[in-house]
Amino acid sequence: MMLFTPLSIGPLTLSNRIVVSPMCQYSANDGSMNDWHLQHAMQMAMSGAGMFVVEATATERRGRITHHCVGLYSDQNENAMRRVLNAARSVATNDIKFAIQLGHAGRKASHHVPWQGGRALSKEEDAWVTVAPSALPFTLGSPIPEALERDEMQKIKENFISAAKRAIKLGFSAVELHGAHGYLLHEFISPISNQRNDEFGGCLDNRLKFPLEIFDDLRKIVPSDIALGLRITGTDWRDDGLSLEDAKNVAKTFEAHGADYLCISSGGITTGLKIPIGPNYQVHLAKGVKDVVSIPIRTVGLITTAEQANDIIVNGEADFVALARAMLANPRWGWDASVVLQQPIEVPPQYERSYNIPK
Repeated sequence: MMLFTPLSIGPLTLSNRIVVSPMCQYSANDGSMNDWHLQHAMQMAMSGAGMFVVEATATERRGRITHHCVGLYSDQNENAMRRVLNAARSVATNDIKFAIQLGHAGRKASHHVPWQGGRALSKEEDAWVTVAPSALPFTLGSPIPEALERDEMQKIKENFISAAKRAIKLGFSAVELHGAHGYLLHEFISPISNQRNDEFGGCLDNRLKFPLEIFDDLRKIVPSDIALGLRITGTDWRDDGLSLEDAKNVAKTFEAHGADYLCISSGGITTGLKIPIGPNYQVHLAKGVKDVVSIPIRTVGLITTAEQANDIIVNGEADFVALARAMLANPRWGWDASVVLQQPIEVPPQYERSYNIPK
């Protein structure tokens, strides 16, 4: 198999194995997409990728990372997203599939956007109370979140269900839960952030209970023609955190509960982690998980060249690859990769004169 060969993911068939990774744009208005997202989505829709995953989308207002994160918790959010999706679909190529990543920022909510420093909001900056499995701050100096009680956890589940129903109405081909990067579902799974002494804390099986409850509820309502997957962490990069062996167990558990695919990322549970960032630095995590499950596995992280992406597929290290910064730098990355690998793809006829595929 190569980068430009089809891939089956549950009920879906992707035209190729390139994915536009979900990338926060920090540009929404109370969760609602605007013209920034319009141009972004339209570019990514004709990038040459087989799937475009809409950025991490909050299932409730307090689940946003910043004041400017996208959400899907109101009619206004839904209508704004529909406008963007309709525009993107109107220019889409390669039968690209549109997916959405649903999440909740947990204790990493109520922060500034990255280009304003990313620090926690102050009361004067309209900060809000954050929630988490345990009353442990993300880092020294961060606000202490409220430890979630069972009734609040039930409300969070209901909000995930509500957002998923909106996503279904919007016609997404895949729904992806965000269970990585230190956000709420990851916070429950990791022993670094989950120090509860009830049924949702302690051993890995207990720490998985709440994320599994949410996933199981979504599995019941997501139609059979829509893929349901997750992004999980391959390691916390700390000895007292989740390891690759833990990730394998998490992956096998979600596969048993009906996940159609998994994306393996890492880090984000706290600051000060020693992560060996470089090309392919997370690919070994994807390969480790791929070895123990039968569902498709996606890898991500500093994948920038066509040869690099293709080799990952050819070597059987992952089934598909997600690109983030490379797509921002070059929204026609898929076109250029198809030229390098001499695998023709569909491009808009208006731009065809610029597509120099070898004949």
